[in-house]
Amino acid sequence: MSSAEPRRIVLFRHAKADWPQVADHERPLADRGRKDAAVAGRKLADTGIPFDLALCSTATRARETWKIAVQELPHRPKTVYEERIYDASPGELITVLNESPEDAQNVALIGHNPGIQGLAEVLSGEAEAEARERMSRRGFPAAAFVVLSFDGSWKSLEPGTATLLDYWAPSE
Repeated sequence: MSSAEPRRIVLFRHAKADWPQVADHERPLADRGRKDAAVAGRKLADTGIPFDLALCSTATRARETWKIAVQELPHRPKTVYEERIYDASPGELITVLNESPEDAQNVALIGHNPGIQGLAEVLSGEAEAEARERMSRRGFPAAAFVVLSFDGSWKSLEPGTATLLDYWAPSE
């Protein structure tokens, strides 16, 4: 890895979940969520980012979202299902990212709001104006994702050290 090559993080909120009478952690995707997850996967593929690692919440809706989306990628990254992502704060999510292996250049984190949106806001010290404006206007609906970049080791990732490069949400 060249020191001039920034790392990239994609923060991906799970797609639209259904509301059956099950524990929140076990909620599956709704029909619309399955469709949006596939579209989001194609949009992730369009970014051209070769993911080395995916960190995914253990919640059913997050696992289903990733299982559908990853099928659209040209290369399937190693996936780690991490229970700490479920119901995590931005600070807790930074801790999870700080533990990423140094040989992982590009990481996708698949999780939940409000943590994912909060993390995008906390990490992005700089931003492409259009991406920040779209995220501010749309919020972070189900199946939305942002692309961030930063320089340095995973252990050095902290608030304000990343740049928001892109934002996508269903119906964009």
